[in-house]
Amino acid sequence: MRRFSLASLQLELSSTDNLDQLEKEIRLCKKRFPWIDMLMLPELSSYGINRAHVQKLGGEAEQHFQRIACETGLWLIPGSLYLREGEHIFNVAPVIDPSGTVVTRARKLFPWLPYETGITAGTDFCVFDLPGIGRIGLCICYDNWFPEVLRSLVCLGAEMILCPTMTSTVDRELELMIARTNAAVQQVYFVSLNIAGPLGNGRSIVVGPDGKVLHQAGSGYEIIPLEFDLDQVQRVRKRGLDGLGQPLKSFRDAALRFPAYQTPPKDNPWLAALGELRMPAAELEPPPTEPPP
Repeated sequence: MRRFSLASLQLELSSTDNLDQLEKEIRLCKKRFPWIDMLMLPELSSYGINRAHVQKLGGEAEQHFQRIACETGLWLIPGSLYLREGEHIFNVAPVIDPSGTVVTRARKLFPWLPYETGITAGTDFCVFDLPGIGRIGLCICYDNWFPEVLRSLVCLGAEMILCPTMTSTVDRELELMIARTNAAVQQVYFVSLNIAGPLGNGRSIVVGPDGKVLHQAGSGYEIIPLEFDLDQVQRVRKRGLDGLGQPLKSFRDAALRFPAYQTPPKDNPWLAALGELRMPAAELEPPPTEPPP
């Protein structure tokens, strides 16, 4: 059986230097649950949204987590960091193996515009292999709103998709529905790990490849250690969800050509008619002001 265990840490963090707190939490979790193989933190855990701590590739924060991974023997996904490459800043989630090696990095494909300004979109889909276990996909927060991202990760072999997140807004309820839909439509384990405290409203969710919720957290501090069986993914994909729909096989066998992918989206007249991607304006006009007497 292809089993491994993942601990997702829903932590209460702020936009300060959180590295010492994160190290303490990681070590405490490993001590309390010595059987875990992998540990994941939420999006932008290290410094929150404070861009004064933008890192360079292989910078101080990443080296900090490499040392922790090596000393604890964990696969470590330390949320994400703002990382500068040349003139560009990316939102990047490194994947660190138990030897302390960075095996890959996921760059956020869809920054949360029009709010997450000044961040360059990544262009590569991120998957990595757990030797003898299977292939994991990694995306960041708003990426999970785009079914094309999840489908691409699955077509690259992902049997589980991890999504470190920072959501503090009312649309977290929608993200919970999207998480279940992603898992069922792609027939994949899906983990949406949100931050808590001043930066997020928690409610992390773990969903099985049949779309059923394995765990949903509350809004505060919570540690979520779970064991996963990737053989269950293949069983669901072969037999169908509850012995019913087999969407990946239907997608594979379809002779359809999808109009959405025949023309670049920017050249699609129906999408062009939506107008510019920008901050919404106030709906009500301000009242006229009378000059002072």
